[in-house]
Amino acid sequence: MRYQHRAVKGASVADGDLLHTKQVEQEYGINAGTLRFWRCTDQGPASFTLGPRGRVVYRRSEIERWLAEQEQATRRGGGDAA
Repeated sequence: MRYQHRAVKGASVADGDLLHTKQVEQEYGINAGTLRFWRCTDQGPASFTLGPRGRVVYRRSEIERWLAEQEQATRRGGGDAA
């Protein structure tokens, strides 16, 4: 059976909406090894594979959503103390 590439509607790696693991590391400072570990253990930001080689990609919006969730869940201080 021949592989048929199906494009992800409205997004491409070229337009910056989809990021490869190394791009996530460079832009957000999350180690690539950590991203791989999180993926294997079903943690971290949502990711999926794309292309015939199954390259892992992340949607920028998913990374930012996940980071906001982490911030909200672990935020301390900054409140109005009386």
